[in-house]
Amino acid sequence: MATTSPAYILHNADLLQRFQALDSFLSEHQALWRPRPFVHYPQIPWEAEHPQLAAWLRAQSLEHAEAVHNQPHLLQAPAPFPQLACKAHELSQVGELPHSPATFLPARFSAAVPGRKWQQIDAFARSLRFTQTPQHWLDWCAGKGHLGRHLAHGGGTLTCLEYDPQLVSSGLQLSHKLGINAKHIEQNVLADNAASQLQAQHTPVALHACGELHTRLLQLASQAGCQQLAIAPCCYNRISTPTYQALSTSAQASTLQLSIDDLGLPLSETVTAGAKVRRQRDQSMARRLAFDLLQRQLRGIDEYLPTPSLQPAWLDKPFADYCKDLAALKQLPAPMQRDWGHLEQQGWQRLAEVRNLELLRNLFRRPLELWLVLDCALFLQEQGFRVRLGSFCTHQQSPRNLLLLAERQHKLPTTCCG
Repeated sequence: MATTSPAYILHNADLLQRFQALDSFLSEHQALWRPRPFVHYPQIPWEAEHPQLAAWLRAQSLEHAEAVHNQPHLLQAPAPFPQLACKAHELSQVGELPHSPATFLPARFSAAVPGRKWQQIDAFARSLRFTQTPQHWLDWCAGKGHLGRHLAHGGGTLTCLEYDPQLVSSGLQLSHKLGINAKHIEQNVLADNAASQLQAQHTPVALHACGELHTRLLQLASQAGCQQLAIAPCCYNRISTPTYQALSTSAQASTLQLSIDDLGLPLSETVTAGAKVRRQRDQSMARRLAFDLLQRQLRGIDEYLPTPSLQPAWLDKPFADYCKDLAALKQLPAPMQRDWGHLEQQGWQRLAEVRNLELLRNLFRRPLELWLVLDCALFLQEQGFRVRLGSFCTHQQSPRNLLLLAERQHKLPTTCCG
């Protein structure tokens, strides 16, 4: 069982050391976390090396996997699981950023925001402690600008950049209604002209800007001469290139080449799904795994075949129709009559095995996420920023709770001795 190590906020002096430790750990064990159990059948490559662990995990129930999904490091499984869990947990420890006292905001500020989202916004805002008081907030990928308005309520002007024109219009109306001095600008932040929207006096903030949206901000804010910024990254797999494009020189020197599938690993954790959503998710996955067995027979090729996202209505079809219609959608030969009940049951059995086998891969979720965020932190450090990295909200409020706070390091004036 993993023990709890003291967690502390990472500062400039800590960043490279932690990154190198994570890089070594992830590189050494990539044969365990890269293969996705969902697509490998009948075995995952690492099972031959760890047969006792594989057999133990395969013997567990679907309920077992669900119960330990969010805390795999606590699982008492055969070696090398406990040892890996302990090391992964140790390397993942990051302290909580201090919060300023709660600021009174009229209820109308949060009236249009779902409860958990408002908790994230409030926690993010209360974690922003800069040496210089921000004068002009820039809400990056702002949506309706809820975060920016929270920040600007205490003073300062606000610019919100958003791609969706409907959100821009709604945000403008809300800011006007709430008396916030704000500009809401329709802007594709990945476009070439996005750089013109950033100025040195801006303090950019981004709460859960996905993939290239947050890396783009780091680059443009550095170029624009911004003195301080705050970013909580999200959805690392939302990139336009086949592999991750590292930002820092340390990550560029790493032997890790991360695919889009690899980048999805930190996002595989769920903490907010209700019972109905979980049932639909399980049924969908069980049917996909059953269809995977069928498509291997229909094609005569023993390998995984990706299938598109399907509307929830597909789950209302009888299982036989589901398989026939999905085969037609993938332009496969029409399946002959068979024991559909047995095939569907095989799908559920595979789901239990897959979910439990994924517990080993899940040990590397947070280490990989921290590796990615530290790449951003090291990049900012290279650009002359002093960086702090910690968590800004509870895990239950959002698993994506890592926050980068960066401020330019100003050189002290030199004095002449007479």
